[in-house]
Amino acid sequence: MASAFFFAPTKAISSSSSMLRCALFNPAGESRRRDSVKAGVATESPPSVINDLVAPPVVPSEPVVTGRGAGKLAAWRSIRKERWQGEMAVEGDIPLWLDGTYLRNGPGLWNIGDYDFRHLFDGYATLVRVRFGQGRAVAAHRQIESEAYKAAKKNRRLCYREFSEVPKPDSFLSYVGELASLFSGASLTDNSNTGVVVLGDGRVVCLTETIKGSIQIDPDTLETLGRFEYEDKLGGLIHSAHPIVTESEFLTLLPDLLRPGYLVVRMEAGSNERKVLGRVNCRDSVPAPGWVHSFAATDHYVVVPEMPLRYCVQNLLRAEPTPLYKFEWHPDSGSYVHIMSKATGNIVASVEVPPFVTFHFINAYEEVDSEGRITGIIADCCEHNANADILELLRLQNLRSSAGLDVLPDARVGRFRIPLDGSPKGELEAALDPEEHGRGMDMCSINPAYLGKKYRYAYACGANRPCNFPNTLTKIDLVEKKAKNWHEEGAVPSEPFFVARPGATEEDDGVAISIVSDKNGEGYALVLDGSSFEEVARAKFPYGLPYGLHGCWVPNK
Repeated sequence: MASAFFFAPTKAISSSSSMLRCALFNPAGESRRRDSVKAGVATESPPSVINDLVAPPVVPSEPVVTGRGAGKLAAWRSIRKERWQGEMAVEGDIPLWLDGTYLRNGPGLWNIGDYDFRHLFDGYATLVRVRFGQGRAVAAHRQIESEAYKAAKKNRRLCYREFSEVPKPDSFLSYVGELASLFSGASLTDNSNTGVVVLGDGRVVCLTETIKGSIQIDPDTLETLGRFEYEDKLGGLIHSAHPIVTESEFLTLLPDLLRPGYLVVRMEAGSNERKVLGRVNCRDSVPAPGWVHSFAATDHYVVVPEMPLRYCVQNLLRAEPTPLYKFEWHPDSGSYVHIMSKATGNIVASVEVPPFVTFHFINAYEEVDSEGRITGIIADCCEHNANADILELLRLQNLRSSAGLDVLPDARVGRFRIPLDGSPKGELEAALDPEEHGRGMDMCSINPAYLGKKYRYAYACGANRPCNFPNTLTKIDLVEKKAKNWHEEGAVPSEPFFVARPGATEEDDGVAISIVSDKNGEGYALVLDGSSFEEVARAKFPYGLPYGLHGCWVPNK
């Protein structure tokens, strides 16, 4: 009954908006028992996992697969154990040169006791490790011990604001107190369930969109080492979930809702101090900056997208989510791409483009004329045809219940062409026929040697329709405008992560690694040849793992 108060005091929400803008989006300085998740789903609700989080630190032997839902697709079920490690059974031949550790991060625990979370992005982070060497594979997984996860485990309830979930207050007064903690950032989650990156100095950090959700981990033991503290005074509480990381630097964006725009910040390898490279101001008419889950960069420029899916203060305050959660769709506000010089921090181009929706940029590079002068920027992304419905599709209820229905919104490789001649308009078109990859496109990687440079190949998840979620792995050839696809009936693969063969001279000389949940409830790490895109090996887990998001590669030294 307390939830009725969340929508009634509209004046209070309005008067709080400016406070929230200052606290959350000025970087210069929802909960209920699910009544529909268990109805009509393709898999039974997962067993209570919090009750079982008393496993010893390492379980070297194969765990027993029991409980409700055994033998069914594990992609959308909570992880069965807090941690596990062991040898993997290998089919095929893992290349002997593949010597290192693949890490994959993502939400893996979607329930607290018998309370089921509602959205894919709400789940507590599960880190998976597959160590390759001498043709063998040894795997492990472990929950990232964020404060949000530890509090839920201790108190057996949600304690921090997740993507769509809000702690349930006991009264209206406690709701007001919870809003105050939102203004300070205390109630925002540090559940780092999105990405994992290797910094230039070798430190490994898991990330999400809250700055406090930057958590350092040990890539060998998967132990949570503690929060990665940014040693500067930039303030702000959110940033892009996907920084651009090289051996020398860490680039990211800090959205500013008080004065709509973005700070572009840089951190040198070995440092914890971010420094402002420059600022991008949104157009005067926009209500808030667009969501920047990711962005792109070239050798000399930072590409800052501004899409009409914009942050919304009122939605942040709500206890129950809207269809667009923390965002609102404002097509009339315009869509833009801004180009900032890395050398000066100046904006060298700010152009209007057709409306777009993207979570993930693929890469960007500079176009040059015959005399070597830079004339424009090409930036590619996984673009959802300006359709924000993909957010609602990622509700767990939809993922679990839509088997056999072709409800996945169309997507493409969206290619921006941004002129540097002062033109006010840029272009956005499909880089190849979307039918090549089943009109599905997301979760992409490239050969890291081509980051910010002209490139030919991208590896991503595509679609074999009918489907309700990307269910293939696809290799995109942006020169031939063709795709090669891998598909296994009923399986759900995660992001294919490309690892180049040491000493390779060809862009696609390497392998793509993906963790796959199959229809029988099992799972395996799939290794595909980067050139032919044919399977060379699979290493089996003792049981299926939940769907994961993004990964990284840590080479053995």
